[in-house]
Amino acid sequence: MKKTLRGLAGRYRIDSPKSFRLEDWDPGDTAGLDLGKKGAEPLLVRSIERLAELQGRLYADHEWSVLLLFQASDAAGKDSVIKHVFSGVNPQGCHVVSFKEPSAEELSHDFLWRCEQELPERGQIGIFNRSYYEEVLVVRVHPELLAKERVPREPTGKTIWQQRYESINEFERHLARNGTRLLKFYLNVSKEEQRKRFLDRLEEPDKNWKFSERDLSERALWKKYQKAYEDAIRATSTEDAPWYVVPADHKWFTWLVVSHVIIAALEKLDLRYPKVDAARRRELQKIRRALEQEKGKK
Repeated sequence: MKKTLRGLAGRYRIDSPKSFRLEDWDPGDTAGLDLGKKGAEPLLVRSIERLAELQGRLYADHEWSVLLLFQASDAAGKDSVIKHVFSGVNPQGCHVVSFKEPSAEELSHDFLWRCEQELPERGQIGIFNRSYYEEVLVVRVHPELLAKERVPREPTGKTIWQQRYESINEFERHLARNGTRLLKFYLNVSKEEQRKRFLDRLEEPDKNWKFSERDLSERALWKKYQKAYEDAIRATSTEDAPWYVVPADHKWFTWLVVSHVIIAALEKLDLRYPKVDAARRRELQKIRRALEQEKGKK
């Protein structure tokens, strides 16, 4: 099992995007692990502890930042991933942003602008619950939304989506060159599992608020969304900013995969606590002596 767990970080990374087909990736896959939520809990606890340790080093090292993007269909479990995987992380070193429908101000800027305002600073982990990828997903499935953005039409010979893929790749390359480690997760839930989760939301009173008629109308566009996700992943999974297509039919497994991917990425950064030079050690010794001399004094 240890070998399987170590392999999770690379198993779902899209390294050959040109040949990527979403239908080839099983939403119910568990990499042969038959653990269930209870059986996976000790593994998740260890992952949470390790992630907390690495986050502390990231903060102290103050050279890198990490940006995590989560995209998925409704009910795929984005919120639960963020809640469980990051339950042990120091809130001071983590910033979560959920992007909803753009405001009038945001629509007056380019499609990357609102996400740029929320980028993590060095030493921080930024988490985007949805992101600028909505502009090649939701907006593509609902082209009427594009009219609200008032984008000038140019005779470039390329579609607006091709142009946006290029802009995204250039933007993500810029982030990588300036010290941001970017990981992108598509939580791959099946249509049947989504149906079951929608029914759960309807049957449990404390989950009713999560469901709306719009969820059902969006579900009717399932094939269009699958095509939009497939094209976006194929066009934007790069060495600097890889996509991970994570099976999402079993939440416990989704949590394990995401945590192992993040841990592996942080470990590769070779994060270190700042070294204390001789002058600083002398200063600390002076402070220690002063504190020790206070003993017994009122």
